[in-house]
Amino acid sequence: MAKTDELLDKIVEEVKANTKAKEDAAAQVKTEKIVEKQENAVSDMAALLDADEIHVPRVGDVIEATVIDISASVVLLDIGPIGTGMVIGREAKSGLSDDEKLRPGSKVQATVVDLDNDEGYIELSIREASYERAWDDLREKMENKETIMVKMLDANKGGLMVEVNGVVGFLPVSQLSSKNYPRVEDGDKNKILDLLKRLVSQELPVRIIDINQEEEKLIVSEKAALSDRERKAISGLHVGDTINGEVSGVVDFGAFVKFVPTGADVADEDAKLEGLIHISELAWQLIDNPREVIKVGDKTEAKIIGIDDTRISLSIKALKEDPWTKITEKYTVGQIYKGKVDKINHFGAFVYLDNDIHGLAHVSEFQEMYPGKKLDEKIALKEEYMWKILSIEPKEHRMGLVLIDEKKMKELDAKTDAPKEKEVEKK
Repeated sequence: MAKTDELLDKIVEEVKANTKAKEDAAAQVKTEKIVEKQENAVSDMAALLDADEIHVPRVGDVIEATVIDISASVVLLDIGPIGTGMVIGREAKSGLSDDEKLRPGSKVQATVVDLDNDEGYIELSIREASYERAWDDLREKMENKETIMVKMLDANKGGLMVEVNGVVGFLPVSQLSSKNYPRVEDGDKNKILDLLKRLVSQELPVRIIDINQEEEKLIVSEKAALSDRERKAISGLHVGDTINGEVSGVVDFGAFVKFVPTGADVADEDAKLEGLIHISELAWQLIDNPREVIKVGDKTEAKIIGIDDTRISLSIKALKEDPWTKITEKYTVGQIYKGKVDKINHFGAFVYLDNDIHGLAHVSEFQEMYPGKKLDEKIALKEEYMWKILSIEPKEHRMGLVLIDEKKMKELDAKTDAPKEKEVEKK
């Protein structure tokens, strides 16, 4: 009986040993299959990567994704083999235009913000991707010198605020076309602002002339957008041509005149060109304030004396005879003439001998004639005195004078060769 029990125990042990061996063998085969599967997966992934079929994004990359699900605060995106992306809150909708709507299945561009956020997703931003696309488009428009229509949003004393591709930009006053430039005679900034406000809500053609994404600076120009049209119109003009126009603005340095080029429609305001008559070209006389000789609305004839790109320089005095060409027929060096003081400054006095001819009584000549005296002690503005001509330079339009008062007149009269006063008829 005891031998039988021992035999049974031995058989049981052998069965257990065989069973364990089989289990170990099965486990080994299973492990080998798992390892082989993992190795194959790694190999397949490596092959895909080597074949550039999968691009592992980095923070800042813009990728295309498909909308999977939309909730109140989260949008889930399918970004292909690399997993699922998540867009949180305003980073989704604030990046879309008014006519774009998110819906399952729609394709979107998004920027990678985080490769592994707290929820284990790749975090994305539609807003940031849209922002980058907007600036890329702005740069392209600038490089291509594209003319675009923009709405004037607001105005300040320096210009107008605009918006392009969702980016706020600025249109400086200096970059407005001649049609919209605020001509304010006294330069009052409040009046300029009132005129600029009239353009708010209007759409104007502009070109982008300066961009700085880091500083979020966008500058546009209406003048640049119209330059091609103006150049074409100006190409038909020539220096020496005479134009007829209307004074559109008067400023400290001259007057602006609008005119219609030959062949253009007189009734078409957009066809009009504008030129500047510099203060020195308004008349042969010295002019301190252009407003004293010309005003807005005046009809005038002028000669084109210069064309520089879209800038046209005009002259009224060029159409009149230069009074200095015959000056030696009227005045002689060394003679004494009556003249009216027009201006006094630190270096002398400007004196008109007639309506067109003026001379300078330099302070150095005065001090030599009247040692210890000051010019304004002897003369006053708009008063007439006797003046001796010291020099005449017709080409330079210059004449040198010196004051001759009663005492000096008597001294001169006492000399046998003293020159006598010559009466010159006023024009």
